[in-house]
Amino acid sequence: MPGVEIDRSTLWKRARQDKHGNIPDPKVAEKAKLIDELQKQVSEGKVSVYGSNDVLTMALGPEHPGRVSGVGAGISPRQYFYLPKPQRMSFDDRLNDSLRVLLQEETKKMEAKAREEALRMEARTKQLVEAEREHFLSQLSQLIPNFDPSMLKPRISQSPKNPMSDKASCSGGDGKHQEEEKKDTAKNGKHQEDEEKEEEKHDDKVIEVGDYSNMEAPSSLKTLCRYVETTLVPEDKTLQFTIDKEVFGRERDTFLLPEDITQLAGMEEIGATVVAVYMRYLHDVLKQANMCSMVGFIDPATVSANSGTIADRSRLVAARLQKTDGEQIFMMPYNPGRHWILLIVRVKRETVYFLDSLPENRVVDEEAKNIVNSAIKIYNSHIARAGRKVVIWKTLSGTPKQTSSVECGYYVMRFMRDIIMDPSLAFEKNYAKGNQEAPYPQEAIDEVRNEWAEFVCQIIEQGNY
Repeated sequence: MPGVEIDRSTLWKRARQDKHGNIPDPKVAEKAKLIDELQKQVSEGKVSVYGSNDVLTMALGPEHPGRVSGVGAGISPRQYFYLPKPQRMSFDDRLNDSLRVLLQEETKKMEAKAREEALRMEARTKQLVEAEREHFLSQLSQLIPNFDPSMLKPRISQSPKNPMSDKASCSGGDGKHQEEEKKDTAKNGKHQEDEEKEEEKHDDKVIEVGDYSNMEAPSSLKTLCRYVETTLVPEDKTLQFTIDKEVFGRERDTFLLPEDITQLAGMEEIGATVVAVYMRYLHDVLKQANMCSMVGFIDPATVSANSGTIADRSRLVAARLQKTDGEQIFMMPYNPGRHWILLIVRVKRETVYFLDSLPENRVVDEEAKNIVNSAIKIYNSHIARAGRKVVIWKTLSGTPKQTSSVECGYYVMRFMRDIIMDPSLAFEKNYAKGNQEAPYPQEAIDEVRNEWAEFVCQIIEQGNY
């Protein structure tokens, strides 16, 4: 076995055995018997060995000054007996290492809670500012004739963004895209004009907070919005619940803010918390279909941009991959800062699939590539597998393509849903180039939004928050 040191007395005996394991010479056989007895006494602690005074020396007598028996020619006593011994880790060292790991985990948890508390304080500050604003508007309406304060009421489409939720417009998603736009001035002008038209079109559909009757959203989302208005905002609450470790490989405390709900209802850009909650719902779907051994999830909040160093995120992904026999595929929504994509990691084949809902030809974000490549190397080391020199990356370009700049998160959730609804997991074939590049109908996106909202309503009804 590699790394196991065989005692030279054992080597001495084996060198004198025939092919049947017997020692023909009676005198040599007596010495071998003595060696067996001495080895037994050493293992029982009755006899101590040190340096050159080992079992073979005790059985055969003192060594010749320049020779070591049983290890071959050319090895001196100094070379054999006085090599530095492998350092053994003491109990205190192991304990300190364990405490260090535990401290790091607890520190991360405390930092996460601190960030969530900061978000709550920010949301509370915005609520107080809004209350002062409403008071000011009411005074203006008394002082100014025909003044209509409803003209300045906040709109769902302008609801505050959660800086920790990776929300961003898809337009100009990466540096390469921005450079291409800079090079083509005419195209840039047209692009800007189209965006302005899109904003004007969107403004026509803007819905004031509280006006749920005209909202183009599933009924379950309207119910949630009423809950936000009547309970969460007045009582300064957030929805807090725990996602079990079987979903992402470790327990996750989740804080769902009021704006997460209203932004989903308003078809705005969504963040990691919203995506993670839908993945929690999909985990239940997998359990009902007995497919948990086939599909796993990687928490988007721990791997996307600004979630730590590349090395830290690689270790988190590797730790998730290690909690499998290698047969699972792992879905990893990833946000480099401006856009949601979906990566599917098939670790046993050292293959990663890249799904993107933007219509132009896209390339994988280099940071995401480095994270996953390093994670697979760590996984290979963990299972003592040599692995490929280069991880295989495949772009599945035959995915439905989004039509606006805020739909990427919804498309990623729908991708995951469609993949697990097919028990054969034939996503590589289904999303091959040229298959289906038409956008999802709004009904398909609403199906995802409805499932998300019903799952959150269920959490509220059960009081699990």
